[in-house]
Amino acid sequence: MKSANALMSSLGTTVFEVMSALAREHQSVNLGQGFPDDKGPEEVRAAAADYLLNGHNQYPPMMGIPELRQAVADHAKRFQNLEVDWQTEVLVTSGATEALGDCLFGLIEPGDEVVLIEPLYDSYLPMVRRAGGIPKMVRLEPPTWRLPREELAAAFSDRTKLILFNTPMNPCSKVFDRGELDFIAGLCLKHDAYAVCDEVYEHIIFDDRQHVSIMTLPDMRARTVRIGSAGKSFSLTGWKVGYITAAPELMKTIAKTHQFMTFTTPPNLQWGAAAGLRLADSYFSTLAADMQRKRDRLAVALADIGFAILPAHGTYFVTTDFRPLGFNGTDDDFCRHITVEAGVTAVPVSAFYDEPVRAPRHFARFCFCKHDETLDKAIDRLGRHFRP
Repeated sequence: MKSANALMSSLGTTVFEVMSALAREHQSVNLGQGFPDDKGPEEVRAAAADYLLNGHNQYPPMMGIPELRQAVADHAKRFQNLEVDWQTEVLVTSGATEALGDCLFGLIEPGDEVVLIEPLYDSYLPMVRRAGGIPKMVRLEPPTWRLPREELAAAFSDRTKLILFNTPMNPCSKVFDRGELDFIAGLCLKHDAYAVCDEVYEHIIFDDRQHVSIMTLPDMRARTVRIGSAGKSFSLTGWKVGYITAAPELMKTIAKTHQFMTFTTPPNLQWGAAAGLRLADSYFSTLAADMQRKRDRLAVALADIGFAILPAHGTYFVTTDFRPLGFNGTDDDFCRHITVEAGVTAVPVSAFYDEPVRAPRHFARFCFCKHDETLDKAIDRLGRHFRP
């Protein structure tokens, strides 16, 4: 028989599924995959449930229901002071991953170069390559994860179609500051490139930092695509509701790609997401404060056990260096070891690099968006394992 697509056939199972399956097998406390224990805001879930029973459950508009698109535009104005036309500049997708696919398949021509920043979310590279793009990798180095400006500038050329990056950044919990964003924007303008910015953790940011969208920077409005996620903002990751904001000319092509990917997203979940985006500012500040408290709870305890803790300025994750514990294997070995022997699961950070064998191999990422009792159970197990 003829072979299937060579690229997709060559891919392994995502590290999240691999580690979560191992966690289930060994009844481990799963701090690997990034999903909260919380059910999400009751008023958001109630809005979706009411719409399911009493609303219109046939195909919604391809671009998304007006109520959610209007809410996305209003939300952008409230938090980023962006003026957005909901009718021509907002698209609803079945999760942020679909949004990424729409943008990459819609904007990349085979042979276009795409700048990517490692460590990076694991869906980026397969999508870029399947779209025919040529990845140009730039690496952030621990523990500071500072943007290497010379290397980034060297990665851009007249063949660069776009840069794809994530802020706040999974997996390394970095938040790009205004100076770094200005530098990226300058390269986009110099080389006539787009910026596709994955901003799903925009409200999960710590230590009085501020999320700045590159779309707000001078001359970047027309060349930026901004991606958001109801799953992350409202602790409802299973809903898979995302949204894209982009200038009308960019949106035309992205929307045409969307119509042949999923076409629509469940209308009741869109209605619930709209209710979420209209929550008071206090909801979003409380979300960030609660996640920061959980970060500190886990990070302090892991440091007490003997891990070295890297800064975590946003997202659900804290990165640790396990070498002080005396473990001499790779990060993959370590994460499997603690899953099987200690009953706690983390994710090896090398999985977020194009070539894991050339990546740092002594970092494990733990997820802290869990109930306190879940975190305490994991801490107790790790403590008993490494300090018998």
